[in-house]
Amino acid sequence: MAEGTSRGSRSFTHSMNPRLHSRLYHGCYSDIMTMETSGATCDITRLIACSIRGSEMFAEMDLKVFTSYQILIKEVGLRHCMDPTLIAAISSREGHGGTVWQDAWDHKGLKFGLMQLDKKKIHQPVGTWDSKEHLLQAVGILTDRIKAIQKNFPTWSVAQYLKGGLSAFKSGTEAIATPVDIDSDFISDITARAKFYKRHGF
Repeated sequence: MAEGTSRGSRSFTHSMNPRLHSRLYHGCYSDIMTMETSGATCDITRLIACSIRGSEMFAEMDLKVFTSYQILIKEVGLRHCMDPTLIAAISSREGHGGTVWQDAWDHKGLKFGLMQLDKKKIHQPVGTWDSKEHLLQAVGILTDRIKAIQKNFPTWSVAQYLKGGLSAFKSGTEAIATPVDIDSDFISDITARAKFYKRHGF
């Protein structure tokens, strides 16, 4: 699995101390705090737990769980030059930090671990569900997807690259053809949750 870190950014990431610089560090793939979001989509099936407040409500519910993973998440984020808030936000969105699964798999038995890797889209999950090995694999896949979007759409903005990579992490790169494909409930919700975690020390 690729490291997800360019040679030019390696010295920068290794010089960062996640405990001291969490509010400053946003990795190599755009600053989540500058990205606009409306939070989780409000529709007929989700009238209350939606919008930015709905996303923040769920992120807050998971905050205590992620506090115990904070050092690990920051270490993996630095290793891949990825904002740790995004790792926490994906883990929150996909499975509330492992609090809603059976034996680390989703209810269909298709997605595994903190970041819910889809076994249909990867060869084999690595490590136990909440291990460093799992997070390194998952975040490595995420950074690879961002780089694929950068290659496929060279005129897109930095924020679009990140959104595209997040979308591809969820649905695969083949599902991304236009900017419309990256403006989804998943991206909006992830962005709102990530901003919440940024304000709470990640």
